[in-house]
Amino acid sequence: MPSTIRTLKLPSGEAVPVLGQGTWKMGEDRRRRADEVAALKLGLDLGITLIDTAEMYASGGAEEVVAEAIAGRRDETFLVSK
Repeated sequence: MPSTIRTLKLPSGEAVPVLGQGTWKMGEDRRRRADEVAALKLGLDLGITLIDTAEMYASGGAEEVVAEAIAGRRDETFLVSK
């Protein structure tokens, strides 16, 4: 059962969690990929559905980790990318 995470309502009316998961340093080492994906999935399971990433993190590697973690769950995830 997801935890209750406080949310903030955007001007669009959509509510997003005030706490998000960051991906800085993810995607840099293929040997850690399974653990990184698992960490993001656990966060989603716990209700932390906001994920912050950037194309520059690991030259796109972090976005690949995120893509794997949210596969089949995109509709419940709010992505922030810089």
